[in-house]
Amino acid sequence: MARPTVHDVASVAGVSLATVDRVLNGRAGVREETVNRVQSAIRELGYVRDTSAANLARKREYRFAVVLPQDSSQFVATLKDALTEASASHIADRISVKIKAVLPEDPHAVARELHALRAAKPDGVAIMAQETPQVRDAISRLKADGIAVVALISDLPSSERDFFVGVNSEAAGRTAALLMGRFVRRSTGKVLAIANSMVSRDSIDRRLGFDTVMLREFAGLDVLPSVETHNDPDRVRAIVRHVAAIHDDLVGVYSMGSGNRYILDAFREIGRLHDLVYIGHELTPRSREALVSGEIDAVIAQNVGHLARSALRVLRAKCDDVAVFEAQERIRIDIVTRENLP
Repeated sequence: MARPTVHDVASVAGVSLATVDRVLNGRAGVREETVNRVQSAIRELGYVRDTSAANLARKREYRFAVVLPQDSSQFVATLKDALTEASASHIADRISVKIKAVLPEDPHAVARELHALRAAKPDGVAIMAQETPQVRDAISRLKADGIAVVALISDLPSSERDFFVGVNSEAAGRTAALLMGRFVRRSTGKVLAIANSMVSRDSIDRRLGFDTVMLREFAGLDVLPSVETHNDPDRVRAIVRHVAAIHDDLVGVYSMGSGNRYILDAFREIGRLHDLVYIGHELTPRSREALVSGEIDAVIAQNVGHLARSALRVLRAKCDDVAVFEAQERIRIDIVTRENLP
C-alpha cells in the first residue's frame, strides 16, 4: 500500500493543500473545526510527515552548538573529529555545528558559555559537563528560550535536558568490575579506583556499578575510596606513589575517566604497571598503545562516530518535534582487549 501523502489528507479532510500545510506547521488563520478535520484525516490515514522533505522545501537550516571540556584528553580530541565528520555528512544536511571548549572543572565558566549561547540563539546545544547547580540553572534558561539540550557522554539527569547520548555508565562500571575480578585471579587484594573528578555523573555511576559487582561477586577484593586527579600529572604521581607505598597488596587499577596517560606514566615510574590488572575507559591512540604493550588489560569503549551522529540526529528530532528513534540512538558498550583491537 502506498504511503499516504498530504494530497490524501487534503482530499479526506475536504480542504486545500495550503490549509493542510498551515495545520502541519501550526500557523494561525485556520478555524478550529478545520484543524480538527485535518487532524482526524491524518489519524485515519496513518499519515507520517516527512520532516526532512518539509525542511528542504522551506530551506530550514539548523544551528547547533556542542560544548566540550577544554583539556588535553585524546578522547575529547577524537570526539571533536567525529563531530566535524558527522556535520559534513548527509546525516547533517542543512546543519551547522560550532564546537565550544570550556574549562571542565569551572562550573561558572560552563554557565557563562551557556549564557553566551542563549544570546546566539542556536536551535540546539549538546553539552559534556559536570552536573553542578550552575550548569543545571543554565540549562533551565536555555530550555526556557526554546533551545533543545542534549547531554553528551556524561548525563545530567537532574537538569531539564531533553535527551542523553552515551552509554549506560552504571552498566559500564559493572562490566569493568566483572573484568577486574576475573583478570586478577586472586581472592584478596586492593583495587585503586581513580577518576578525573567525582563530580562527573559518568564517574559517579561507573563507581556505583563497579562496587555493586565487586561486593556481590569478588568481596575479597577491597576497592579503595575513589581518588580524583583533576588531570594534574603531579597530583597523579603523588597519589600513585602513596597508594603503592601503603598497599603492598595492590592488585588492580580501575581508571573511571578517559584520561589514562598520567596514571600509566606514574605506574611506569615505580615499575608496577605490568604486575597489576588495569581496566580503563575509552579507546584512544594512547590506550591502544597500552593495550598492545600489555599495560592495559581491557578498555570499556563507546563508538565516538555513533555518539556524534546520534547527538545531531537527536537535536534535529527535538527541533522538529518528532519522536527520537531510541533503538538507533542506544550507544553500545564495547569491551576492547589486545586480541580484538579494531
